[in-house]
Amino acid sequence: MSATNAGGPLRPVGGTWQRWRPRGLARMGAAVLAAVLSAAAWVGPATAQTVKLGAGAYHLTPKAGDKPVPRAPFRTEAMLQRAAPTSQWYSSLVFNPKPEALFVQPITVKTVPAGLEFALPSKEAINSVRQDVEIRYPHKDPLLISPVAFEPGKAKLAGADDWSIDISFANGADDFRATVARGNPYAFLKLTRGDLRVRLPAAGQRLHEAADARVLALKVGGKAYALFGPTGVKWEAVSPTEWIARLPAGAGYASVAALPDEQAATLALFTKHAYSFIEQTRVAWRYDEAASLVETTFTATTKAMEGADAGPLLGLYPHQWFRNASVEGKLGVTFDTVRGPLRLLAASQFKTTTRYNGFLPYWPGITASPWLDELKDVMEKDIRTAGRELQREGKSAYWAGKGLQRTLKLAEVFEQQGDNASRDRLLEMLKKRAEEWLGGDSSRGYVQYEKSMGVVNIYPEEFFAITEINDHQFWFGYWIRVAAEVGLRDPSWIAKDRWGGMIELLIADIATTERGRADFPFLRNWDAYEAHTWANGIGAGEFGNNNESSSEAINAWAGLILWGELTGNKALRDLGVYLYTNEIEAINHYWFDIHGLVFAKEYKNAEVSQVFGGMYRHDTWWIDDPRQIKGINLLPVTTAHTYLGRDPAFVKRSLATLPAETALWNRIAKKPSPPPPKDIWQDVFAQYLALADPAEALKTWERWGSVELGASRSYTLHFMLNLEAMGPPDFSITADTPLHAVFKRADGSRSYLAYNARSTPLEVRFSDGKRMTVAPKALGRLSSAN
Repeated sequence: MSATNAGGPLRPVGGTWQRWRPRGLARMGAAVLAAVLSAAAWVGPATAQTVKLGAGAYHLTPKAGDKPVPRAPFRTEAMLQRAAPTSQWYSSLVFNPKPEALFVQPITVKTVPAGLEFALPSKEAINSVRQDVEIRYPHKDPLLISPVAFEPGKAKLAGADDWSIDISFANGADDFRATVARGNPYAFLKLTRGDLRVRLPAAGQRLHEAADARVLALKVGGKAYALFGPTGVKWEAVSPTEWIARLPAGAGYASVAALPDEQAATLALFTKHAYSFIEQTRVAWRYDEAASLVETTFTATTKAMEGADAGPLLGLYPHQWFRNASVEGKLGVTFDTVRGPLRLLAASQFKTTTRYNGFLPYWPGITASPWLDELKDVMEKDIRTAGRELQREGKSAYWAGKGLQRTLKLAEVFEQQGDNASRDRLLEMLKKRAEEWLGGDSSRGYVQYEKSMGVVNIYPEEFFAITEINDHQFWFGYWIRVAAEVGLRDPSWIAKDRWGGMIELLIADIATTERGRADFPFLRNWDAYEAHTWANGIGAGEFGNNNESSSEAINAWAGLILWGELTGNKALRDLGVYLYTNEIEAINHYWFDIHGLVFAKEYKNAEVSQVFGGMYRHDTWWIDDPRQIKGINLLPVTTAHTYLGRDPAFVKRSLATLPAETALWNRIAKKPSPPPPKDIWQDVFAQYLALADPAEALKTWERWGSVELGASRSYTLHFMLNLEAMGPPDFSITADTPLHAVFKRADGSRSYLAYNARSTPLEVRFSDGKRMTVAPKALGRLSSAN
């Protein structure tokens, strides 16, 4: 979602229309993606813009009256041959003729007609009418760097690696280029001829002038910067606010860095690395199934412009350095950033290792509970209304996907409670609805593939999902997960000659891992360095890209894991595990701050609901209701969302803020008409609390209270009753299969569960030594007393 048009269109929430803007192939390329596209067949001349794919079809152009996706023209010719990079931290550069600032961290840069603005942002705390505090690190008071011998041309994206980009200001045969990388305090500059001009926002004080003739270190407005020229450079002071670097012939390069302090030792360190220009950045991941660990490797390749190659200075975010034994004792000076302390590492490579705690597609049936009669009551009500709940609100594939997942999860409850006839009825209902959308000729909606941009759309347009290419991980995630879980029960339905090809087209849109392809970009929404997704496709907004519903992103990655495990696509499954595990780490730091490393001391709320490139805040795009502000990063609470209970004390502290926040909102806010239910999303909060304290959660449950549109009373109660029976998640134990979970009661007894998606029996080993054999296509369970 972008901050532009923040009022947005109207969205129905809990039956009331409210202002809304949406949040916002593991090696699928060569194998699966090739199969997907080669399986497509042209329909006859009467429908020449429709491509058959199994039983489904997609369109190559929007239908009459439907708006197309925006173009991304501000790319060099080489980059125009690749799919457009949407939903990235730098996407504003390729879509916007006047791009917003890019929040590189710790620096910001902005392209303007005169050249490149370069700044070190600092904290601002803004009070809201709700007595919340918005924390901002704005792009402000920048240095302006430009060529002297020629006018810069329009800035364009000239290269994009996993966490670095190249920007070109080419003007005819002349070019001025800048390379910036996430976590890196430098901009690396090259120009075809002439000198460089540096304009300051205020008079600068020169620092350490005698240290190195190549270096111009300045204190400007309380911040320290340094510019590094080639040997033989002459730094000429034109005025107190302007310098020119007179570059020697044949040495058209320089770099500029923000410094965390004014110390001579810091400047010496930055000088050492200033001539090692970043040429490539790569992220690689490995899922160790036996140990249930995800190892992520970050590698930056540099080229020495002069002298020996000292390698890069990489800035590690809290999720990268916290409890990371491999970098202990190696980290240097620190920047204060919107993501917390960014600590510098002088190395070309580092690794993170994260535990994967697994999840299950569903939990077992409830056989002995005083709540069984109530469970039966709500199940009877839910199956009576299941048809209209497929899409009670909205018109888009987002709401359709939520309705499909609601229906699928309801079917699982009936299945686990022994009513397979009702399960089958629900599954047939949802399959029929999904087939309408994926078939290509329904009045409800259709899939379109825009070849020129390398993007899949599902019409009709809603929430700027097409005109700003928003929220693909959220929308498509529901569809992918539903299809995978249908496939657990009906593998024929997801065969490529039926509906599997269309689902893999959606997977390709958000999960292509081959770089430089023309058909789809590399991991569309994923920020490999910050380890979470971005929602806005065009990168609009003064504070950079943004992401709201982190929990819906997790839903998508759970879908990839299930799809990969079910279809035998190990690379896709492992990609899903990487995305799932790393995004959970980012959520725990940047949305919840459960380790206390990130949020500013001025920030008052328990959690963040919206993360931006240069800001975080406690708000939504559609309403100031604290219940919905909190709930948007919880829903949909499913068996894949047990990570929400990682810190039970945090869960209770977060929920404890609701009464006071809601009372304040009730006093000061002008409510929409009609207002939302006073207990809106009580089911979401009950499930959330159940992950920490099941008995207490059941006390808060109101069977006929408000239920979020993507959920059902039956699933919510079944979810809580399972936790009452088994205890909250136990994150200390893992297993050597991706689909597993362990739960622990207060008395110390544990429940070990694993799902076998394969066609042969599966021997599962848990990390504490427990073992069990799980039958094909079945959920296995082992109980252990303390």
